[in-house]
Amino acid sequence: MQIHQAEYNIGQVIFHKHYNFRGVIVDVDAEFSADDEWYNTNAKNHPPKDRPWYHVLVDDGTSIAYVSEQNISSDLSDLEVHNPLLLDLLGTNDDGQYISIQTMN
Repeated sequence: MQIHQAEYNIGQVIFHKHYNFRGVIVDVDAEFSADDEWYNTNAKNHPPKDRPWYHVLVDDGTSIAYVSEQNISSDLSDLEVHNPLLLDLLGTNDDGQYISIQTMN
């Protein structure tokens, strides 16, 4: 089984090509990890399950979307993402870019 390297990273702002929303990536799965029922209900264009999928905080919303790599592109607008969960999951660096908050156990 071949593992595909993710094209996007945690903290990167993306644009969803089909649903026209912006968001910031908070987690990456090497391949689809939800169940078949979710896929059949929500993955309308049947993106590949063996490619990376991303957990994305939706801008101007309160939700987290689960999206396939083929359905997103980089957002180059430099606009902030507004989601009440953002500060719980990501911080920012000196350049204003989103970064992962990691704690050591």
